[in-house]
Amino acid sequence: MPFTLPPLPYGFDALEPTIDAATMQLHHDKHHQAYVDKLNEGIAEDPALEGRSLEDILASISSQLGKVRNNGGGHWNHSFFWETMGPGGTGRPSGRLAEAVDAEFGSFDAFKKKFGDAGVGQFGSGWVWLLVDGSGSLEVTATPNQDNPLMDIVQVQGTPILGNDVWEHAYYLKYNNRRADYLAAWWDVVNWDKVSERYEAAAR
Repeated sequence: MPFTLPPLPYGFDALEPTIDAATMQLHHDKHHQAYVDKLNEGIAEDPALEGRSLEDILASISSQLGKVRNNGGGHWNHSFFWETMGPGGTGRPSGRLAEAVDAEFGSFDAFKKKFGDAGVGQFGSGWVWLLVDGSGSLEVTATPNQDNPLMDIVQVQGTPILGNDVWEHAYYLKYNNRRADYLAAWWDVVNWDKVSERYEAAAR
């Protein structure tokens, strides 16, 4: 079966005023749909990929077509991104994740600064991530374009539990070129319950 565009788990306007409805609709219905369509084209060009999970494909992305790398990453990253956010967020993690953040970064505010600095410092388009590495520790990293920490071509591999899109199409209608402002405001819509769920699964 070809890959399909997942529906947003909330309305286009659910993240207002942090992310405007027009941006959400364009981002999901146009940008993400284009990644899905082009990924399916890439899969059709390599029958050996048919029936494999996207995570399995990304794990060996160094041996895949550029079309599969770019658009497979785009599809996975955006599907992950929509679920990372939600209306009425708590504003900060709790439980084991909060303890792990404090232990690794010193405090939640210190983590937010490190994450924000990584996002601002990512040259051009890309993503910033919080991941669980092979030893079970938390780490902040950034990747260019539509790469992600599941790929075998990135410098820092691991299991992402939080990620933010720093392509301009994610924020330009509202924030223009003010990426730092977007990154600072974005914490208001993080779904920490989902992030904690991912952490519990990855840190076992």
